[in-house]
Amino acid sequence: MGSHYLAPWRIDVEWRDGVPRLLPATVLARAAAAALDAAGAPSPASIGLILSSDSELAELNEAHMGKHGPTDVLSFPLLPPAAYPGHPGKAPDEGVAPGGAFALPPGIRTHLGDIVVSVEGAMHQAAAGRGGQTGDVRWDARDELRLLVTHGVLHVCGWDHAELAEEASMRALERDLLGRR
Repeated sequence: MGSHYLAPWRIDVEWRDGVPRLLPATVLARAAAAALDAAGAPSPASIGLILSSDSELAELNEAHMGKHGPTDVLSFPLLPPAAYPGHPGKAPDEGVAPGGAFALPPGIRTHLGDIVVSVEGAMHQAAAGRGGQTGDVRWDARDELRLLVTHGVLHVCGWDHAELAEEASMRALERDLLGRR
């Protein structure tokens, strides 16, 4: 595992054995840091990014979501949505908690959660033209991987796409973040 310090963030990137390294970990860490900045995550903080396979995502999806089969990304937030600033589409009763995250001693980072991404899934989706936010984009697997990392970080930060208004806001933010390099 490698830790990438992009103030005020620490992004811990772990590649599972045998998983193709489509992009340098530094590129993925920058994508995660940009999403944390955009979401207004409490800082300083750390987040874990695990690059894995469809088989591991299928196991996690079954164990944690009760769904059979693989998915492309799973997020495991450790803070409630109220620890993050509001955003378009977020329900008003999910406002920012007083003081944001819980108090820690000086110099200690809050761990926001972990994201597990199927690199294999990103490759398949991109090759089949099922990439992007709409599932109909044919682009490079590296772009799909950056999207999945960005998407996972936003989920850790309290963003969702279950409601149309919030989905539109989340997709717009993802497009904006992917447009930055």
